[in-house]
Amino acid sequence: MNPLLFLLILLVCNHNRQLSALNDEALALLSFKQSLENDTGSYLINWNSSDPNPCSWHGVSCRNQKVHALIVPNIGLSGYLSPALANLSSIRHVNLENNSFRGTLPTELFGATRLKSLVVSGNSLYGPLPSQVGNLKNLQTFDVSRNLFNGSVPSSIVQCKKLTTLVLSQNYFNGSLPEGFGNSLVSLQKLNLSYNRFDSSIPGDIGNLSNLHGTLDLSHNFFTGEIPASLGSLPEEVYIDLSYNNLTGPIPQNGALGNAGPTAFIGNPSLCGLPLKIPCHSSNKPFPIKPIQRSIKRGEGGRVIKTIAGVMVGLCFIVFMFSYWYKKAYVCNGVRKVTGYRFEEKLMIGRDIFCFARRDNDTLSENMEQCNFVPLDTEVDFDLEQLLKASAFLLGKSSSGILYKVVLDNGLAVAVRRLGDGGGQRLKEFQTEVEAIGKIRHPNIVNLRAYCCSDDEKLLIYDYITKGDLAAAIHGNLLKFCKYFPCCSRNLHDNRSNI
Repeated sequence: MNPLLFLLILLVCNHNRQLSALNDEALALLSFKQSLENDTGSYLINWNSSDPNPCSWHGVSCRNQKVHALIVPNIGLSGYLSPALANLSSIRHVNLENNSFRGTLPTELFGATRLKSLVVSGNSLYGPLPSQVGNLKNLQTFDVSRNLFNGSVPSSIVQCKKLTTLVLSQNYFNGSLPEGFGNSLVSLQKLNLSYNRFDSSIPGDIGNLSNLHGTLDLSHNFFTGEIPASLGSLPEEVYIDLSYNNLTGPIPQNGALGNAGPTAFIGNPSLCGLPLKIPCHSSNKPFPIKPIQRSIKRGEGGRVIKTIAGVMVGLCFIVFMFSYWYKKAYVCNGVRKVTGYRFEEKLMIGRDIFCFARRDNDTLSENMEQCNFVPLDTEVDFDLEQLLKASAFLLGKSSSGILYKVVLDNGLAVAVRRLGDGGGQRLKEFQTEVEAIGKIRHPNIVNLRAYCCSDDEKLLIYDYITKGDLAAAIHGNLLKFCKYFPCCSRNLHDNRSNI
């Protein structure tokens, strides 16, 4: 036999033997890889037929030699999602967050009925959500935020009764929420529907979501009608954000609704009542006018009506101006008394209320969405969204900006300095300088952990020092000793000014 022919036959047989050694799950993962248009950083380089065991492949974890999770976020993968993922019979978790996938979600994927979490946020997926989502009876986390999905939310989603996290924000969903939404998804702990196009009334049964914590975010939609009083039945620690909708009527004052601040309701011109301090006028009861007991000559009636109207307009104007100046004077004197707001609200309040540079809340919201969050340390385990949702405490204001103490949901405290008037620097220059500062690590210098910047917003995120100022941290009890000796105190003060 020809030696070359024999070698070719041997190679073909060996290749077929390798393919036959791969199980169905390895073949499904290879099919997923083949549907990609690129593999940034060659992260999936060890996904190949020479290794029959996919459990050692990057981003793949197994239990009992079955693929249990596929976790490949933030690596720039692009292409269409392969329906072959549905062939992973034991898959529980899929995380494809912050890549560049496009196209629709394959309906076959919803045949993986053991799925507990499906996270595809931060891609370019579009189209309606498949109605087959109701097949995922074990689903606990469903995050499709920051995509291009549209249409209404499938009514079948109410069958996913184990859902604890549902995030649909920053898409183009419209219409109304499915009937029975709040009564069925009672296990929900996090619900974010913000930045969509929902244009119906808010279902009253959302008030039955008694396990919610953090924020119920329905902001930046087109919800109409009155605010259901049942929302006040939610746990009082829940922050309800209904801002920027088309809601009307009085704001209910019960429970969690009564504890909300004004930023929870701004952007709804037809809302009235506290905490907006916009009085509600009843249109059902006529204004009581005592009948005049004398006859009115012809022509006098018109003059009387004009006089009454003029007096009422004048009174309304005086009340409005008094309310405006009183509110401004009261709030500006109470800057340091306000604590516990979310950091995002703090930014709004700092500009809109606390006598700092005034800007439109709409502009601020858009600027923060465009803000580029840059970690300077591998230990930074939070992002801009978590930072903005955290509780903030105003520490002070100086010529260099406003300083906040921000406490994240996990209890971590950081110090955030918001530079005044955008920091007075061009964006590129600011980034270069801050990244150079971020590389400095010294026991006597507070570590700069991250920064956030856009054309109009510049934030610096530092470690939060709990024991006074920097000099106190360096010199310890020397400060207490020096206060009894003036010369020592002067020398220490001079040293501190040079730090």
